[in-house]
Amino acid sequence: MIKFNKMKKQKIVFWTTTGLFTLSMLMSANMYLTNEEVKIGFITHLGIPDYLRIELAVAKILGSLTLILPFVPKEFKFFAYAGFTINLISASVAHIALGDPIGEVIKPMLFLAILIASFLYYNLLYNSNEKHDEAKN
Repeated sequence: MIKFNKMKKQKIVFWTTTGLFTLSMLMSANMYLTNEEVKIGFITHLGIPDYLRIELAVAKILGSLTLILPFVPKEFKFFAYAGFTINLISASVAHIALGDPIGEVIKPMLFLAILIASFLYYNLLYNSNEKHDEAKN
């Protein structure tokens, strides 16, 4: 019974953190594609070519689907976690380099913390499921 409760807690934390993170990335991708102010900010403030804005939006959509869909192989999930980590660290570095307010620097790091929690709990669940499957055999 104790193991079941522990696993249930792990699932709740995993799905909560993963859900929050993927929702935020999907909202971000939507803004990249539909919000004119974001488009202008990419080009003028960040100095990033417009095509990269679209590439980032597509990558965020694909990465979010990879994390949230349970049938996606774990190797693909690891690539999505790595890609989001690079994206979020790069966002903070860009805001630091441009001298943006501290809130703009910290925001990606907060999302990175949520992503790390999702990753850690994904590994806990995946490893406990593997052990459970081995015990059956």
